[in-house]
Amino acid sequence: MLARAADRSAAARTDAAARRDQAVRAAVEQGVVGPAAPVVGLLDVVGIRASAAALHAAFEAVTPPGTPVLHAFAVKAAPLVPVLRLLRSAGIGAEVASPGELALARAAGVPPTRTVLDSPAKTSAELREALALGIAVNADNPQELDRIDAMARSAVTGSPLGIRVNPQIGGGAIGALSTATPTSKFGVPLRDEDAREWVVRAFLDRPWLTRLHAHSGSQGMPLEMMVRGVAATYELAEEINERAGRRQIDTIDIGGGLPVNFGSEEETPTHAQYARRLKARVPGLLDGRYGLVTEFGRSLLAKHGTILARVEYAKRAGGRPIAVTHAGVQVATRTVYMPASWPLRIGAYDGKGRPKGGAVVGQDIAGPACFAGDLLAENRPLPLLEAGDHVTALDTGAYYFAHHYSYNSLGRPGVYGFAEYGEGVRFAVVREPQTLEEIVREAGGGPERDGLRQL
Repeated sequence: MLARAADRSAAARTDAAARRDQAVRAAVEQGVVGPAAPVVGLLDVVGIRASAAALHAAFEAVTPPGTPVLHAFAVKAAPLVPVLRLLRSAGIGAEVASPGELALARAAGVPPTRTVLDSPAKTSAELREALALGIAVNADNPQELDRIDAMARSAVTGSPLGIRVNPQIGGGAIGALSTATPTSKFGVPLRDEDAREWVVRAFLDRPWLTRLHAHSGSQGMPLEMMVRGVAATYELAEEINERAGRRQIDTIDIGGGLPVNFGSEEETPTHAQYARRLKARVPGLLDGRYGLVTEFGRSLLAKHGTILARVEYAKRAGGRPIAVTHAGVQVATRTVYMPASWPLRIGAYDGKGRPKGGAVVGQDIAGPACFAGDLLAENRPLPLLEAGDHVTALDTGAYYFAHHYSYNSLGRPGVYGFAEYGEGVRFAVVREPQTLEEIVREAGGGPERDGLRQL
């Protein structure tokens, strides 16, 4: 069985790479990328659907039939309405953390009953809207719970309500993405003095609190640490229900955060591996007594996105070749500023979009921004790139189309979904490229915004 699973996994990796190569060539041939659009984002629709199906299957395999499970996509990972619609059609809901993300989820048609609101800084207006719509809300702290108390007294709501806790299990390899450290800004810190008892009393005093939520981190978090965070949350739910004398907590939200392998085509760890480890370590969580919510983002989309950029110039400095492209800090901010934590695989293609061959040479892949560190890769061994060739930054389907950085007033690139049909690869617009007029308008350049001179 393991051998068959490995064969299927290898075949899936081969298929994904082949689809990407076909899409790059088609993008060049069809003018999706070119002199007028020298950098674009590509999303593999077939791959996204396959990941959604695999996520469903992973948890169906470890829970009894009929167990309520909501997989809510972390909208911050890809705040693109067509992507949210695609995921909705694949049975995935939405986890939102701002009014903007909620607006995107609603525009995509995600029902309130399949939406979860998480944020450490919800305003009263945000809370009122969520409670009016019936969206699930996880209170982050005692003051927020006080606000919800007042709102619940004045108006009936159908929202499932819970509390987010911080199991304080420690951090992973990337501190900025570790949300269960002793001093994390998220949730109620369970190991602080009197905090655990406060959480228990908060539930006992409020019979309408029915959910417990925790999220321990994302990239850089080992599976075992993630499981420890979930286990601590489950144990707290069991304690609360025992002291309440009933099953008051009926749903546990385990967050998302499954890390992604950026070093190869292989998808590891998988949702199935995570689900099986949870089943082995926290069996009570998955025995059907609790509903389950997940909030995966990066692990659903990262492998299915590609940044494709044209090489504008090829030059040398200090003997090292440099390919100057249009993909840099504006589309890969984390990689440029933290290359050790966020390295990306780079692919080389010729002027016609075909995989480039030849002897590999260490070379820099540079972006267009005006500072020396704007590099996607440094001294990376690749076939020697020339002006008019193309490069790809792989595994960029999550966050890389969300973190646009407008340094040098560089515009947001267009994003396109692709799929292969009998007649070849077809593209659909996900997000139009930003125009110069839009850049000017965002910078306060509209005619109605000329008041500074009058001050």
